[in-house]
Amino acid sequence: MRKITKSVMCGDVQIGGNAPISIQSMTNTDTRDIEATLAQINALQDAGCQIVRLAVPDMRAAEAFSEIKRKAKLPLVADIHFDYRLAIAAINAGADKIRINPGNIGSDDRVLAVVNAAKSHHIPIRIGVNSGSLEKDIIEKYGSVTSDGLAESVINMVSRIEDMDFDDIVISVKSSDVIMNYQTCLKVSELTKYPIHIGVTESGTPGAGTIKSSVGIGALLLAGVGDTIRVSLTGNPVEEIPVAREILRSTGNFDCGIEYISCPTCSRCKTDLPAITEELKRRLAPLEKSMIENGKPKLTVAVMGCAVNGPGESKAADIGVACGDGKGVVFKDGKILASVPENGIADIMFNEIVKSM
Repeated sequence: MRKITKSVMCGDVQIGGNAPISIQSMTNTDTRDIEATLAQINALQDAGCQIVRLAVPDMRAAEAFSEIKRKAKLPLVADIHFDYRLAIAAINAGADKIRINPGNIGSDDRVLAVVNAAKSHHIPIRIGVNSGSLEKDIIEKYGSVTSDGLAESVINMVSRIEDMDFDDIVISVKSSDVIMNYQTCLKVSELTKYPIHIGVTESGTPGAGTIKSSVGIGALLLAGVGDTIRVSLTGNPVEEIPVAREILRSTGNFDCGIEYISCPTCSRCKTDLPAITEELKRRLAPLEKSMIENGKPKLTVAVMGCAVNGPGESKAADIGVACGDGKGVVFKDGKILASVPENGIADIMFNEIVKSM
């Protein structure tokens, strides 16, 4: 069962409490390039992202943030390091949340200035600690980067902010090591009431990174930990969103859109099952997007290649096909609908799905 954490708002998106787990990403454009950054934010939104983070490395980026915020439709998080004045500038520019590591912002008076700005604008602060930027004294204390050290670091920083009479906090503590990441987040979840943003940081390119993120994020979600997620892949951030959605769906945290069940095929399969499945996915993509946007219940589509598991999976799905030698038996709501030749399978399934919407 998912832990109920304190609820905070990032723009119009609730984080924590009983809110659905939200999908986040981060732009990799130069924030000072307003048009390129807006184009990527719009592409992320179109893919299903709900919150976007932007790096703000200098004052020019902070100034651009204001224009980007004015035109973007998603909540925007300003990612700040080293200079507290950038955090204040981003808050004044309309950031819906800021992400800081209090350990590299500076003295307490500088952190307090950021906290007071966030408080006056009624926005939350995400306290972020990564294994690659852990404080030297904690590394020396534990002998290396450890889950205990990461947990201690972020809890110390939370206490530092709480002492400034601020508790609109989101916690993020990540490692590129899946096991360390898991252990750290479990520890932090036990020690705090605040919502936790989870992900495997620097997980790699889409192939390996998808696997690491699925294991790391999925394990935490199944343990009841996590209020927002990001799949951190090297490359176009838009590619992160469908992976994140499938992780949520596979862990029972996303019940919209279309879930495809299709077999890997073997020598019993006498139809071009990959072609049928891909055609269905392509034709149904606009419908799935509409389903997600309108919160319609999940539809299960099964495309199976033979008589071993095909009939059972197809009957259990909302609509499915159990293929034979150049043909398929189509099931809808557990009952046989029709037997059709291979070249008509995608058509009849697509038409029946559209009719049921």
